[in-house]
Amino acid sequence: MTNHRTTTDHRIALIPGDGIGAEVLPPARQVLDVLGRRHGFTLGYTSYDDWSCERYLREGAMMPDDGIDQLRDKDAILLGAVGYPGVPDHVSLWGLLIPIRRSFRQYVNLRPIRVFEGIGSPVRGAVPGEVDFVVVRENVEGEYGEAGGRLNRGFEDEMAVQEAVFTRAGVTRVLDYAFRLAAQRGGRLTSATKSNGIVHTMPFWDQLVAERAPHFPDVAWDQEHIDALAAKFVLEPARFDVVVGSNLFGDILSDLAAAVAGSIGIAPAANLNPERAFPSMFEPVHGSAPDIAGQGVANPLGAIWSAAMMLDHLGHPRAAKDITDAIAATLAKTDTRTRDLGGTATTAEFTDKLLELL
Repeated sequence: MTNHRTTTDHRIALIPGDGIGAEVLPPARQVLDVLGRRHGFTLGYTSYDDWSCERYLREGAMMPDDGIDQLRDKDAILLGAVGYPGVPDHVSLWGLLIPIRRSFRQYVNLRPIRVFEGIGSPVRGAVPGEVDFVVVRENVEGEYGEAGGRLNRGFEDEMAVQEAVFTRAGVTRVLDYAFRLAAQRGGRLTSATKSNGIVHTMPFWDQLVAERAPHFPDVAWDQEHIDALAAKFVLEPARFDVVVGSNLFGDILSDLAAAVAGSIGIAPAANLNPERAFPSMFEPVHGSAPDIAGQGVANPLGAIWSAAMMLDHLGHPRAAKDITDAIAATLAKTDTRTRDLGGTATTAEFTDKLLELL
């Protein structure tokens, strides 16, 4: 049974989460509603305001026991941020974000990287109009597996074992997604590996890349060891089109790429179930930023761009492009900037300017 419907009425779950998550979702919703009226679709929202670290501290759980079931009939999930001081990160992530990803088989994490005119990159070679690529990250297995444990706690021979799990099915499906995406874009794919040092999982990954490549004859591909690839992201960011990596490698590379693009504050992400058997989830990358939470100065662009990715996934590519065009115009044609981009605008002021240009 699929949750994806061909109607123009979409059921959206809003999970503000922690910190600035509650401050950046309302601007995203404002933008979504404008586009709905313009393009003739409606979005019905259900908000889960108390699924958060505050709830964990109060009740011992990030979300209720039936939380996954509450989300199951939604068409998409828009998440703000997860994490707050006093709750260990592994508790908050494994209590909310990761269960959603795994329960709904959101095995593709998609991170677009684009250098916009008006945002200065710390990298000299990151030129607007030239750096525009996508990191495809395997999102539910790999190095972030649950297999392993702690032994001899508290003794001098205490140890921790963490197992990486790479399955043929799991790797193949994310590689096929990345190859298909490359075929739709610039026709180039780079695979992140470390098979010269990781003796089992990475040669297996490389083997599967080589097996899948002939199925996509229009895509030119290569592979790079993760350390060299990180350097090339900085030295030659314009050379990349689609980069595919394991859970850990994709996680690190996509944050590095966002910094190359000038600000992690504008970076979006999609957690996709490509088969649409379950809802997909969309979220800004910036985190909960407790140091500025409650001040009304958070950058809403990451959430707004994530909302654009959600619309594209729901079958509204023109509406999604309207959003990214408005983001580009706001950054290129105005001096309105939030604090993280070197300006003084509040979240509301920045949102108003973007809505004006939209």
